[in-house]
Amino acid sequence: MKTFEFSIIASGLDPEADDFADRFFNAGCDDATLSFQKGHIILDFDREAESIDAAIASAVKCVTAAGARVDRIEPDPLVSLADVAARTGMSRAAMTQYSKAQRGKDFPSPVARVTSDSPLWEWASVARWLFRNGKISRDAAIEAEIVRAANAAIESREPRLRESLQKSLKSYEKNLQSEVA
Repeated sequence: MKTFEFSIIASGLDPEADDFADRFFNAGCDDATLSFQKGHIILDFDREAESIDAAIASAVKCVTAAGARVDRIEPDPLVSLADVAARTGMSRAAMTQYSKAQRGKDFPSPVARVTSDSPLWEWASVARWLFRNGKISRDAAIEAEIVRAANAAIESREPRLRESLQKSLKSYEKNLQSEVA
């Protein structure tokens, strides 16, 4: 078993209710720190499981059992170059050089711009590129992809989250294997 760290952002319960925290604890969220910020329930998990997909699926099931609606899984899927540097332990300068093709080629394009000076990248795409270029572990790339897949499944209200994540994981692992072969 491995411990996976991630957050679930949820809604739908009154944080002022007497049984607010107990609902989560009794539903199996005893491995999460619970907070309420800016109208959102935030559960920071340290969940033991055999895989990231199992950890996320079981946590989502517990949060739902507490009566909350799962809005998304974090870490945030959109990242700045500073975020990428912080997540990988690399320098901001190195990330800038990668993004400008000064070190390496085919770095993913930004998917959004907050301002013209603040582009954002999809973390799963960047993680895949970093893995292919030997900068992060295979497990880190897989975790980024599973969080992306979990958020897509949650957004589309996929009724069988674990099965959906297992299918995504199998496909992603196959693609990673073919890319490095």
